[in-house]
Parts: sequence; C-alpha cells; structure tokens
Amino acid sequence: MKMLLRIGLLGLSMSVNAQTTSSAYKAMLETLYKKSVPFITVEELKQRQNVVVLDTRERNEYEVSHLPGARWIGYNDFDLRRLRDIPKSATIVTYCSVGVRSERVGEKLLAAGYTNVQNLYGSLFEWVNQGNPVVDIQERPTQRVHAYSKLWGIWLNKGQKVYD
Repeated sequence: MKMLLRIGLLGLSMSVNAQTTSSAYKAMLETLYKKSVPFITVEELKQRQNVVVLDTRERNEYEVSHLPGARWIGYNDFDLRRLRDIPKSATIVTYCSVGVRSERVGEKLLAAGYTNVQNLYGSLFEWVNQGNPVVDIQERPTQRVHAYSKLWGIWLNKGQKVYD
C-alpha cells in the first residue's frame, strides 16, 4: 500500500506546476521518512555554525556537486572508520538527494554513539530548489546537480540535472 502511494505521488507530481510540486514533494517525503533521525530544515542549517555536514550519496553524485564544505561518507560502502576524527558529541547533519539514504546513515551514526545527528529535510533537492549554492569536486560553484535518476529527478526544479 505504501509503495502504491509513493508511485501515485510520483505520477501526480509530473502533471502539476512547480508551486504545487512543493506540496507534492513534502507529501512524498512524509511517506518515505521513518522519522528515526531528527530533522533540520534548510533555513535552520544555514543559520548554524560549527556543523559537520555529511554527504551520504554515492561518490559519483558527490563529485558532480554537493553542499559547500560537505564531507563525503557514502551510502552503499558507508564505513564508520571514515568518521574517526569526528567527536561523538559533534553536531552532524546528513543529507542525500531527498533524505532517505541520509536518514539510514543517521540511524547508524546514532547507534554508534553520535549524540547530535540531524537529517536535512528534503536534502540536496530542497537545498537547490530553495536557490542555495552547490559546489563541484574542486569546491567551485556549479549549476550541475546529480538528480539520481529520471524518476527522482522530477523533484529537482532548479539547477542542471545530471544523470550517469
């Protein structure tokens, strides 16, 4: 049933304008999130200082573009050893394309004893859709955004979509 709702929302989003898509996007996210990791909004993240931002996407996605200053830790090959230098009490924000993979990694961080982990609500797509900058692997500003797949790319309304 949940999968049918997801597919229905995806189909609905293809036929609505960008203003309505925001509502459809939020509705879709509500069906996907387990809410096992606290959320932080894009606006809240922009106000924060001393935050470790972790990109939980695959390396090729990160190389296309990522949040400025974000550190890649991966998803399929995620390994806690990549975080050895981060104190368990550090403020950590995870993100991916829409927030599902980053929620799963956030769960692993919490289970490993990290105490202040949050998941970026709407993740990279929400960040870009709100007009915030992303950078490439050399930390140069770019308009390119890895949209994960054509199915998921419908949620990305700004930037130049990249698929590989």
